[in-house]
Amino acid sequence: MENKKIISKNPNAYHNYSIEDTIEAGIVLFGTEIKSIKNGKVNIKDSFANIKNGECFIYNMHVSPYEFGNIYNKDPLRDRKLLLNRSEINKLIGKIQQKGCSLVPICLYFKGNKVKLELGIGKGKKLYDKRQDIAKKDVERRISQALRINNK
Repeated sequence: MENKKIISKNPNAYHNYSIEDTIEAGIVLFGTEIKSIKNGKVNIKDSFANIKNGECFIYNMHVSPYEFGNIYNKDPLRDRKLLLNRSEINKLIGKIQQKGCSLVPICLYFKGNKVKLELGIGKGKKLYDKRQDIAKKDVERRISQALRINNK
């Protein structure tokens, strides 16, 4: 398995969406943004991805300005281009056009010395789906607690 160091996760990804497929994408970043990301000052909680003019972009990904960056710092919430092959973009366009599908950033990580973003193709969950997932997790937690108590 390749060396992955996770930088940031999107806690709402699996809660609000049922992820059908994932894809790995590179991101176009500037030097001060990389330094800030290495310091862990990035947030993808409210971010989303979309395809515009045949290119994929991520919106609302907050990269805090690098403290020693001066004039080289960029806007923290600027739109960042994602690096994908044409065939991958065409595949995403086909899946997004289905009703209710969207591109959801799942996690941001280092792969070697490059920053990669894991995108998920997900359908939005309804409220009752979220309740069912919470109930399942609650039951699993209670079972594991009961097993731990019995094993002691």
